[in-house]
Amino acid sequence: MMYLQFAILAVFALLYSLIAGRLERTSLSGPMVFLSFGVIAGPMVLGWLQFDVSLTELRVLADLTLALVLFIDASNANKSIIKKHGSIPLRMLLFGLPMTIALGIGVGMLLFDDLGLWELAILATMLTATDAALGKAVVTNKAVPARIREGLNVESGLNDGICVPLLLVFIVFAEATGADAQGTELILFYMAEEIGIGLVVGSGVTAVCAKLMDYCYKRGWITKIWEQLPVIMLALICFTVAQSLGGSGYIAAFAGGILFGILAKEETHELVTDAEGMAETLAMFTWIVFGAAFINKAYQLITWEIFAYAVLSLTVVRMLPVMLSLAGSGEKIESKLFMAWFGPRGFASIVFAIIVLNTSIPGAPEMAVVVVCTVILSAFAHGITANPLAKALAKKLGAENPAD
Repeated sequence: MMYLQFAILAVFALLYSLIAGRLERTSLSGPMVFLSFGVIAGPMVLGWLQFDVSLTELRVLADLTLALVLFIDASNANKSIIKKHGSIPLRMLLFGLPMTIALGIGVGMLLFDDLGLWELAILATMLTATDAALGKAVVTNKAVPARIREGLNVESGLNDGICVPLLLVFIVFAEATGADAQGTELILFYMAEEIGIGLVVGSGVTAVCAKLMDYCYKRGWITKIWEQLPVIMLALICFTVAQSLGGSGYIAAFAGGILFGILAKEETHELVTDAEGMAETLAMFTWIVFGAAFINKAYQLITWEIFAYAVLSLTVVRMLPVMLSLAGSGEKIESKLFMAWFGPRGFASIVFAIIVLNTSIPGAPEMAVVVVCTVILSAFAHGITANPLAKALAKKLGAENPAD
């Protein structure tokens, strides 16, 4: 049975790899196809895939996938565009992110009578982090102006790491009483620790490894067989070392990727090409496992309140704060709406839900179902609209140079 399931996955992966280029020109995104295949081939429909996957195993798979995606996207980022238009992601992170959490809490108060304040704060934080992997169709689409692509890329790369300490603080508050008195100090401590360690580890590890890679490449010590591994392993080292030291592995992976892109310069794309293939493969299997092993357990628990919150989370709760944060930025209304809409939820939210499920918080199961519902809706809503809205934005902006 085990080998049969591996055979099914291998056949699917082979067939998808043959038509991936064709599908990218349609409204069918990779995550949509992977998730659908997982559901159809899983226990809900055909029963071909009967995964016995624990929450911990899914978290590890999603964590490593997200770390690799963050590192690669940061490496390929256009540093000159980020420097010139850095105020866009800065506004969304400094102003849009806290407003999104606050609005998420407010909407939760209207829909969920059984969840307390700290539980609602946890739920809002889990769904504030956006997914670089799910947003890849937008951040790599050349029809989208570079400043918008890089702005969304930087936002998705950093908001995961920023949300981690907030999530941990809210979990502490939800599990204990009397924590409010030290709330601000605790939040600031956790954020400084997570972000600081992540930045130091990501930058330090990358600086050392990049020098080592350069030294070995110049002497011809790295063969063709092994040259695909260094970048992949570097991304995973950044993530795992930071996590082991109590920092944010997401921040470490993104910071490491930014520095690697600076050090590698024009050779960056060639060096990370093989790593991109590995990241896409890991993402494919993560979505399939998620669809086959976990959606069937959650869909029966979805209520109208959960569905309504998921819809609002992807629309008003995300879009209004981003629009407000970009006020006075000089961006046209079309650009603001585009950036406000493309805040997909994916791997980070899944990992956060798994973290919460491993706590003693009473509302954890209900919050996890909300996350599952939101991620499913996001995979399809953002996947279907990615290419059409990118083309519409390029057409609307008209003479504007996409490279600007």
